[in-house]
Amino acid sequence: MAAVNVTEIRIKLLVGQPDKLRAFASLTLDGELVVRDLKVIDGPDGPFVAMPSRKLCDKCSRCGGKNHLRARFCNDCGMRLKEHRGALDVRGKPRLYADIAHPIHQQARGALERAILDAYRAELEKSQQAGYVAPRFDDLDYEQYEQQAGEGAP
Repeated sequence: MAAVNVTEIRIKLLVGQPDKLRAFASLTLDGELVVRDLKVIDGPDGPFVAMPSRKLCDKCSRCGGKNHLRARFCNDCGMRLKEHRGALDVRGKPRLYADIAHPIHQQARGALERAILDAYRAELEKSQQAGYVAPRFDDLDYEQYEQQAGEGAP
């Protein structure tokens, strides 16, 4: 199989956020496959890219209702749930999320992260220009962040 080429990266900056989430990214591979909901997060060593993920869940022992692992009570019947229900990761911390899509090799991960962070920095520069209009992403789930911070340029 030939190397995969990143043919497009789209960045949606988030401004005025109380948490460390700085942007959403969407990337297109070989003009044929789109990966959405990548996140640019401000980490202790600078920004990094988090792959799309979902919350891990388990079932209530009483009613069988589905609950994320941080839930203290069942969403369906209200029963108190046991703490520390999930598996631990290699560092011994609770594993709360699972990647939906991710690179298999570290080299591929590094290349994707560099490309996304380069696009993020370029979008940050554009956002400082007069007349900047933030791109509209109908396919990204960021509405909750716009409601908190307001839409517009940083």
